[in-house]
Amino acid sequence: MLTANQLGEYSALFNADRANIVAATAATSSGVLKAATDYRGLRALPREFSIELKQGSITSQRRSGRCWMFASLNVLRHDVMRRWGLDDFEFSETYLFFYDKLEKSNHYLEKILETIDEPTDSRLFQAINDYPADDGGWWAMFAALAAKYGLVPKSAYPENANSRDSDALTQYLNAKLREFARELRSAHENGVGMDGLRGRKSAMMNTVYRIVAVALGEPPRSFDWVARGKDDEDGKNGGATESGTERAGAGNDSDDGFIKGTVIVEHGITPMAFYAKYVKQDLDRYVGLVNAPMKRTPFGRLYRLEHDGNVVGGQPIEFANVPLDVFKKAIVDQLRGGRPVWFACDCDQFALRDEGVFDRSTVRVEDLFGIEYTMGKGDRLEYGVSPSNHAMTLIGVNLDADGRPDRWKIENSWGKDAGRDGYFTATDAWFDDYVNEVAIHDDVLDDATKAIFGTEPVMVQPWEPISRATRCA
Repeated sequence: MLTANQLGEYSALFNADRANIVAATAATSSGVLKAATDYRGLRALPREFSIELKQGSITSQRRSGRCWMFASLNVLRHDVMRRWGLDDFEFSETYLFFYDKLEKSNHYLEKILETIDEPTDSRLFQAINDYPADDGGWWAMFAALAAKYGLVPKSAYPENANSRDSDALTQYLNAKLREFARELRSAHENGVGMDGLRGRKSAMMNTVYRIVAVALGEPPRSFDWVARGKDDEDGKNGGATESGTERAGAGNDSDDGFIKGTVIVEHGITPMAFYAKYVKQDLDRYVGLVNAPMKRTPFGRLYRLEHDGNVVGGQPIEFANVPLDVFKKAIVDQLRGGRPVWFACDCDQFALRDEGVFDRSTVRVEDLFGIEYTMGKGDRLEYGVSPSNHAMTLIGVNLDADGRPDRWKIENSWGKDAGRDGYFTATDAWFDDYVNEVAIHDDVLDDATKAIFGTEPVMVQPWEPISRATRCA
């Protein structure tokens, strides 16, 4: 029991140290993060990088949890811009968001049928029922959506009020899904067989479609697309030479009043055809790596999230758990090869949103509070201190004189007003502590790491700490 005498003792000790009063004055007037910000750390953190990829305009997920989707599409658009000679390009995130809501709803109802005899107070049922169709996700879920539905440019299916702020859609969709779960379980208790339950589920999915279509509008089945590529010094663009492109204006390079540049023109192209033609990457060749140094998760093993997912029968969510040096080498090698890297992290720790900084030596909350955080990465994962809550895109790294990373350039999806024009810098020490998962192309993996993906996966339950679903900050 906390007593008055104890409180008095704590207060006396607090007031006996002048540093506590100074810290309290700063924190109560400016907030903890600003009071803890060390200007010397900000000045000492360079924003230049020895390896840096050119990217398009900064994207913004607004008030939605689509970070994993934005980060995934930002990985792909880099190749589209380079290959087709575009100054800028953005995929439609709303297009995949529409189908993600449908697929997550279907996945949830399938899990309800799969666990139809689980009591509602069981750990498994409560985990499945916790977030039926929330916004968060993983790279593998993105890959499953793209493989099934294709992709479209943002112009073909732009943002709307409910993609920019998805709380109401998610709230009311989840409420209906939980009602459906109750109806299916009640019907089962009353003797309805599995065939009958699946018939009811099909009708329920019609209602889900109506909710999502009302909120987001139906996605296009085909669309027109016009994009202008940049010219090289000879007035030609070597990147956009396949069928479906044509020259602007009169088709010559004279000063004839037309805007110069190669124009890509598509009429009535479908999302799957667009994906096949303009995205020249095999998403099945991207695999998940995790750095989870816990006793329960030995390195060199493959771990699969048993109950998470969106597309039933789609790409499983699995990770090879590898030591930090293997983890980082794969990332650096992918950046060296000119490809961005999708990653998930705890973006809340020692972070300055306005300044675009992830750095423990700049955000000195330990000094402010007069404490020290002593947990290692494994313990932080085990005790839920720093699970993944945001996905972003690595587009640069600085290597020191010995070829080791000392800072990383991050493309975020919080708009250009966050960070430095939308970009963030993370120190390598912060990266080691708080970056948990990445999606890596298998051609940069060493043979030992590749071999892990041929082993039998260890099934991970939703409550286990190796890698809970990326919720998106």
